[in-house]
Amino acid sequence: MPALDGIRVIELTTMITGPLAGMLLADLGASVTKIENRDGGDPFRSFRGGRYSGHFISYNRNKRSLTLDLRSPQGKEICLKLVRQADVLIDNFRPGVLDRLGFGDAILRDANPRLIHASITGFGASGPYRDRPSYDAVAQSLSGVLSQFIDPEMPEVGGPTLSDNISGFYAAYGILGALYERERTGKGRRIETSMLEATIAFAPDGFINYQRHGMKIGPRSRVSVSQSFAFRCSDGRVIALHLSSQAKFWEGLVAALERGDLLTHPDFATREQRIANYRALRVEMGKTFATRPRDEWAARLEAQDVPFAPVLNVEEVPEDPQVRHLGTFYKVEHPTEGEVPGAYPPLLIDGERPGAITPPPTLGEHTDAILAELGFDPTQAADLKARKVV
Repeated sequence: MPALDGIRVIELTTMITGPLAGMLLADLGASVTKIENRDGGDPFRSFRGGRYSGHFISYNRNKRSLTLDLRSPQGKEICLKLVRQADVLIDNFRPGVLDRLGFGDAILRDANPRLIHASITGFGASGPYRDRPSYDAVAQSLSGVLSQFIDPEMPEVGGPTLSDNISGFYAAYGILGALYERERTGKGRRIETSMLEATIAFAPDGFINYQRHGMKIGPRSRVSVSQSFAFRCSDGRVIALHLSSQAKFWEGLVAALERGDLLTHPDFATREQRIANYRALRVEMGKTFATRPRDEWAARLEAQDVPFAPVLNVEEVPEDPQVRHLGTFYKVEHPTEGEVPGAYPPLLIDGERPGAITPPPTLGEHTDAILAELGFDPTQAADLKARKVV
């Protein structure tokens, strides 16, 4: 039986933060109902045209979709019926939006004292930035994380979303804790997280090292200490290393490179010197890596037990032997959208994946079924559709 079998979740969310939190619970067996407006639904649906984009697919498997006009009296009542039956409500509106829709804390608590309401905001429910819009690059920037990636002389944002995803994970983490507590107390909880604080909490090292040791933190601060490198090989492909602090990895790397001179070099002989002279060491080793193809370096590094990996692009990852062995990627069939790909939850529970995978829903795909569960007969459901309530 899935870990969260019987747990009912309502999602009033769009984009990534809230949908990811809901999907994490759905992956563990919760029944998740995603409430969407009938005029396009979650904006992530249309990122590639149509209403079933890869962006949407990535964060909405194992859910049902109900279209609902939360501004109409009937829509509000249907939503409250769901709330009365639910265990969890997730929203990622700006502060005050739920209150304006008529779903303030007091109303939700009165409808269901056992409800766990998780709210994800950009900057928190109060403060000078409370009402600002926030997206991934905004939270990364304000949290100090982006400054550890970009070159200030040539600033350029790159890479996948971080703050969005981190916030979703922290919200799910809080929900799971509240569900466990409710088993003892019977009481619901109001869980709050923000993209700003979630991102700061996810990468605390820089703040602690600055405040405790006065370290100036920038894009090379962590990688110099961890002795992480990336090198272009003679075939143009890239390989990455992470030596950490163990002397054996440095010695193994030197042996693989056949560069015994580095062991006694006045700038690189000790770990402290290699940290202080990180850039110079990177340049020196880069000259050697440029002399052989990547596969040859991989064999040499593996023989010396050096932590390394080829830098793969998204087309290459599914074909990697270890990834194929793990069976990381799946494909499932949707009745109208055809084959839908995805990556499994990265968990094994007693050696098995958490549960079956169902493809993300089309907009309003389960509206009729959910209305029937709430006691509406087909005639009533048809009337609600005619009046554009659902």
